[in-house]
Amino acid sequence: MDKNVVVEETKQYIVAKLDIEQFGIDIGYIDNIVRMQKITRIPKSQRYFKGVINLRGEVIPVMSLRLKFDLDDDVITNASRIIIIKLENSGMVGLIVDEVKEVVTLSSSEVEKPKASKDSKNNEMQRFLAGIGKHGDTLISLLNINNVVMDKEN
Repeated sequence: MDKNVVVEETKQYIVAKLDIEQFGIDIGYIDNIVRMQKITRIPKSQRYFKGVINLRGEVIPVMSLRLKFDLDDDVITNASRIIIIKLENSGMVGLIVDEVKEVVTLSSSEVEKPKASKDSKNNEMQRFLAGIGKHGDTLISLLNINNVVMDKEN
C-alpha cells in the first residue's frame, strides 16, 4: 500500500428541502423518516415546537425546522415528512421538512466550515451549521443537529 495515499473521510447525509434551501442531516442521527401525521399540540411551548406524535407507541416531540430557522410556517404537502432524529442523551425528536430529496455521500474535501459573520442573524444561523457541502452544482447546508435540537433560544 502506498504511504502517500490519503484516505478521505466520507459521510452520508439525508438531504431535506425547506423552502428553496437544501439541508443535510448526518445519516447517523436518523432513526426513521415518516409521512406527516396528526400532531398533538402542547400548550405554552416554543413557537417552533409543533407538539408530539405517537410512533409505534412512543411519544415523540416534533419541531418545525422552518419556524426554528425563521422561515414561513410549514405548508404541509404530500412531500412533507417528519425526520425522526435519535440523539445520544435525550431520546428522539421529529423534524418537519418540506421534502426529503436523497442521500448524498460527501468527502471531507467537499465540506467547508461555515465562516463567522458580523451579521448577528447570520451568526445565529451559524450555530446550527456543521458546514456547507458541495454536491455537484448544489450547495447543501449541513446541520449541527445537536445545536438545532438542543437550542432553546426562540
